Amino acid sequence: MTGKSLLVVWHSRTGASRQLELAAVRGARASLHPDGGNDDAMRIVRVHAGRVSTEMVLAASAYLFVAPENLGSLSGVMKEFFDRNYYAVIDRIAARPYAVIIAAGSDGHGAVRQVERIATGWRLKAVADPMIVNTDAQTAEAILAPKRLPPEALHAAEELGAALAAGVAMGIF
Repeated sequence: MTGKSLLVVWHSRTGASRQLELAAVRGARASLHPDGGNDDAMRIVRVHAGRVSTEMVLAASAYLFVAPENLGSLSGVMKEFFDRNYYAVIDRIAARPYAVIIAAGSDGHGAVRQVERIATGWRLKAVADPMIVNTDAQTAEAILAPKRLPPEALHAAEELGAALAAGVAMGIF
């Protein structure tokens, strides 16, 4: 094992972000083990945002943040994760790579801007364009309903996860 690890921090309310997180992890694992083997090139650690410890953040080589946008902002659980860990990690994880995936009902850019500002404060380095998946949920019923994402959205999340994991494992990022 190289000692490298990808920390995938996720939060989901209606399942969209969870599906994206699972797809990204599937892609990350496939990029590290294309033949289905287990060469331990890098660990992938998946943790719900409410359960991430400072030690997990400090131990990671890179980060993937996957969350929903709520009312034009990052979900509260994900924002609380960032707030809770800020002082303990500041200046200790500078320049580590990250990527972000946002599930949104209509826009997603507010949540992306929020993550980018937080990542600037944490002194992280974006290594991929933010991914926004728009579910077009605009009514109360649609917003609250469990989501089923289209295959192309899940494939894009797989590709992002694969690129991030491969870049970290090979020392590109």
